[in-house]
Amino acid sequence: MGKGEKSNGELEAVGSKFPLSFKEVATASTVVFGFVLGLLCVYLTMPASDYSFLKLPRTLEDIQILRYHLESYTSDYTAQVLVGYCAVYIFMQTFMIPGTVFMSLLAGSLFGVLKGVALVVFAATAGASSCFFFSKLIGRPLLFSLWPDKLEFFQAQVAKRRERLLNYMLFLRLTPTLPNTFINFASPIVDVPYHTFFLATLLGLIPAAFVTVKAGLTLGELQSIGDLYDFQSIATLFFIGVVSITPTLTSVKEKQYMAVYLPVDYTNKCCSHWR
Repeated sequence: MGKGEKSNGELEAVGSKFPLSFKEVATASTVVFGFVLGLLCVYLTMPASDYSFLKLPRTLEDIQILRYHLESYTSDYTAQVLVGYCAVYIFMQTFMIPGTVFMSLLAGSLFGVLKGVALVVFAATAGASSCFFFSKLIGRPLLFSLWPDKLEFFQAQVAKRRERLLNYMLFLRLTPTLPNTFINFASPIVDVPYHTFFLATLLGLIPAAFVTVKAGLTLGELQSIGDLYDFQSIATLFFIGVVSITPTLTSVKEKQYMAVYLPVDYTNKCCSHWR
């Protein structure tokens, strides 16, 4: 049984009770308190204004209200808005709070395509990294309790594609094979190295960020989130994802061929030479 794996009996035992120990709950509470305190400090350092419109966006209407109030404010206090935006985005990513797609739309509406994409990719990568390290503290018991099957699938895929792991992680970022929030939280548990996670996140989020941020330029024309991704956008993302994972698939097939058709000693010599 591989590292981090549990038998069915162990999984049932974990799922039958609250998965976190007192120490883990205390650790998680401390982290949450630190983030909330940071957000409060950002809020208190903002220039005086009426902030009654501020809230985490949940709908397109929320984004349109935020844009209406923030357009003139952003031109006067650009740095403060950028800091506040990044703080909120990272907070949402760290604790897997839904709504970051609305934040990406807001970035496009306020800052345009180029600046908006740079802002979203930076904030999303920072937030994903924060979630990655938060999971190192408390993620294992939660994942085994909540999503054991999904975690087992992810762990098997990572183990199988270890030599081309960056390609596989890029594929996951570019396609909806697994939710991004799950990838962020599960990656340290299945032993994805942080540098691989970081590069795959930084590069893999760019295409989807571009699509969403660009849609923010015409925010008033959107009727639903489904309007963000037309067939051409989805097909393009899948094509890029397939291209990214092709080297991994080729590597697996080569190993299977060598194992079946070549003598064991010769295979080992070849693999040793390629490494």
